[in-house]
Amino acid sequence: RAPEDEEEEVEVGWQEKLFSQFEVDLYLNESACQTPLDWQYHEEIQKLEKAGGRKNCRIFTYTDHDRFTNLEELCQKVTDLDHEVPSYLVERMANVRRRRQDRRPVEASSLKSKIITWEPSEEFIKNNHVINTPVQTMYIMGDLGPYGKLGHREYENVLCTIKVDGNGVITVKPDFSGTKGAYRIEVDGEKREVWEYTIENASAQVQPEEEEREQRVFKDLYRRHREYLSGLVGSDFEMPLPGTLRLFMNGEIVSAQGYEYDNLYVHFFLELPNQWSSSPFQQLSGVTQTCATKRVGWDKVAYFCYPFTVEMFYTQEDEGVFPYSLPQWPVLYFEVLSLDFWQRYRVEGYGSLVLPACPGVHVLTIPTWRPVGLGTVAEMRRFFIGGSPELEDLTYIRTPSTFK
Repeated sequence: RAPEDEEEEVEVGWQEKLFSQFEVDLYLNESACQTPLDWQYHEEIQKLEKAGGRKNCRIFTYTDHDRFTNLEELCQKVTDLDHEVPSYLVERMANVRRRRQDRRPVEASSLKSKIITWEPSEEFIKNNHVINTPVQTMYIMGDLGPYGKLGHREYENVLCTIKVDGNGVITVKPDFSGTKGAYRIEVDGEKREVWEYTIENASAQVQPEEEEREQRVFKDLYRRHREYLSGLVGSDFEMPLPGTLRLFMNGEIVSAQGYEYDNLYVHFFLELPNQWSSSPFQQLSGVTQTCATKRVGWDKVAYFCYPFTVEMFYTQEDEGVFPYSLPQWPVLYFEVLSLDFWQRYRVEGYGSLVLPACPGVHVLTIPTWRPVGLGTVAEMRRFFIGGSPELEDLTYIRTPSTFK
């Protein structure tokens, strides 16, 4: 607003000098300029001084180096309660000075610190849960006091807050006015005054040539990143043919427990239903090593840790009567056997497992059973001579393959 008389205009000029004195003293001294941004501020302030100073005395700013920014952050509340009790995290965040520190050269010794803490303690988790992203804050203030009382802190109001974090994200609060109209501030005093102001983006519009150049730079950056990721993945992965499902499984037979005799081994094979196939060089069966058991609690456990890999393909036929029917999933059959001192084997149990249909890591426990002969003679023969009733077709563990 324009001053009402010359006396107020003289006082306004004095107040403006009061607000900008620190800034002018800092940048008029050439020895204080270290960065190109400091030299730019230095030239702008010299031009401003030659032009007679700022014409608006009511607008000024607080930056990171001012005490106001610290007090403003400490006064912010997390909830709308009148008697708010800050939590542990709020107290820690209030004590963290999220300011841009001076850049110092990284010493070689700092790279020797542990990158991963495998067993973090509760105190370690609490301390590292505090967000410490460097942030620069600037408050654009407005002195809304009456003429003749400018420069008093009680008349200062925050018009806009601008924050720039270490990731280069700029936050403006409140947002640019745009079509929402002007923001209003009501001041209580001798006269009820209503102030209106707008926030606009005054940056110069990007020229089409510069925007096109920027898009080319981004495309080149994305292309290099894609090539980098392709180098990490490699070229061994082959895309499946259209209409073909490719199932790749890395399995491991971990352990067996709860069986009667020692020296256990597992014979397993994979059954592929109709429309499933595998590579001619793919082995669909295997035998683990013989493993002695050890006592764990009340059970005797044999640890195999036997890995195996299977790759299968499901080929969809022409859509007929049931175009949306789900395919039958492959089944893994197990036969647990034991070996005695005379290298005679006994069947300890049969089991089956339908492969999981969901990708990811699965830890599954398979119950087993075995046919038992009638009477004690069969068990004595199993103990002294070896051998036991066996299944001629292992698919009878679940649903026989010959069943229609």
